[in-house]
Amino acid sequence: MACLYEIASTLASTLDLRETLQKTLSILSERFELKRGTITIFNPRTGEIQIEVAHGLSEEARRRGRYRPGEGITGEVVATGQPIIVPQISEDPRFLNKTRSRKEEEKKSLSFICVPIKSGGQVLGTLSVDRPTADTAELGENLRFLTIVSGLIAQTVAKLQALEEERAQLLEENLRLKHELRDKYQLENFIATSSRMQEVLEMIDRVAQSPATVLLRGESGTGKTLIARIIHYNSPRAEGPFVSVPCTAIPESLIESELFGYEKGAFTGAHNRKIGLMEKAHGGTLFLDEIGDLPLPIQAKLLHAIQEKEFYRLGGTEPIKVDVRIIAATNRNLEELVEKGLFREDLYYRLSVFPIFIPPLRERPTDIIPLAEYFLEKYCRLYGKNIKRLSSPAIDLLMQYHWPGNVRELENAVERAVLICDEEVIRSYHLPPSLQTAKSSDTRAKLTLAEAVEKVERELIVEALKETRGNQSRAAELLGTTLRILNYKIRKYGINPKLFRISRKEASKNA
Repeated sequence: MACLYEIASTLASTLDLRETLQKTLSILSERFELKRGTITIFNPRTGEIQIEVAHGLSEEARRRGRYRPGEGITGEVVATGQPIIVPQISEDPRFLNKTRSRKEEEKKSLSFICVPIKSGGQVLGTLSVDRPTADTAELGENLRFLTIVSGLIAQTVAKLQALEEERAQLLEENLRLKHELRDKYQLENFIATSSRMQEVLEMIDRVAQSPATVLLRGESGTGKTLIARIIHYNSPRAEGPFVSVPCTAIPESLIESELFGYEKGAFTGAHNRKIGLMEKAHGGTLFLDEIGDLPLPIQAKLLHAIQEKEFYRLGGTEPIKVDVRIIAATNRNLEELVEKGLFREDLYYRLSVFPIFIPPLRERPTDIIPLAEYFLEKYCRLYGKNIKRLSSPAIDLLMQYHWPGNVRELENAVERAVLICDEEVIRSYHLPPSLQTAKSSDTRAKLTLAEAVEKVERELIVEALKETRGNQSRAAELLGTTLRILNYKIRKYGINPKLFRISRKEASKNA
């Protein structure tokens, strides 16, 4: 009972399968006269039974211990799920001695017991021991005890195998996603036909392989985050993490703890240590989005971290070394911020090692249609639509618009069009109202230029006469014209100034 309690405690003490099983064999060897002990695990993928841990065997002997189901005593126990007792090893031809650890003379004085490790009817492996020869009653008692131990082991092995399988699947999924990301962010997949963007791609290609700090500049929506990812996934750090820090989205009071982390007890509510985003980016890239909005106190700490490649957690006393590449982005004029004292000059020069300016979409019109077609295909696939093309009027609208929101606005416009389109063609009326022209929306002006000018002039004159209570001289002054021209316009438009000539008393009474 003491031995079973110790084994059960050991099996529950760690999630390391090999360590757990090794300790179990050590306990058995201390409690019983074991010469050797092994635990094998059956791998259904390879169809092979291999010694996972052993007591009394060299590492080389352990590696030789491989069996197929039905091969030798171990293979037979796995195949049948039934235990086997060999009173004397030398007299049983099934005993193969694959590990070559037992000498011929020794075999005459050894008994061998092998029991299956089963979980829910499935054989997971075996537990086997060499012990000095004994009578049938003692060997039977040993068998019953080892069967109980194998039951305890089975529960742990099943649980740990499930965890290992899940971890293996996660690792496999992680690798697959990393490869997909690398393929997705290859330079050749970037949509850019304009000469301006070709220059940007050339600069990306030049800087990607280096560890240089990059500053991406351009209006909001031009694709700075996408370019930061392209630089990362085309660099030697592609296997490392890409950590994005949205400087505008994190409250000023929290950005320091988010960026650098904190120690337990650093402030009220800091119940545990928190790893900061900079530390999470170790070995990869830290992307500081909208760096122009970073508070001044944090700028100083960031400068130190970039220059010295170390930082302190909040409440920490030991520096933490980090190896990160910095890519920053902003849509603000950093030079003006430096002049106003809102951005540190030394940090500005530290970030501007390799600046890249991304032009707005309106300055690269040849990219509009290829981008629109890419977004059309993307959202058709996402929403299960079968839209084949953009109509000519829709293309005209896209080309005529000035795109203040840049590529992000274009993507949103195409996504909206895909959602509301029930045809095989995106037409002009599927696009947002902000893109519509008078012709496409049938809202052309119904007045001629002369009629429109007359309407405006008449409204202005009437308002001036109302304000001056019909005083034409004062009305002319308000309108910035001469009395002669005003009288001419009054006669031309048939306005009667007398209608506005009421006394202050009457005006007060009417009010």
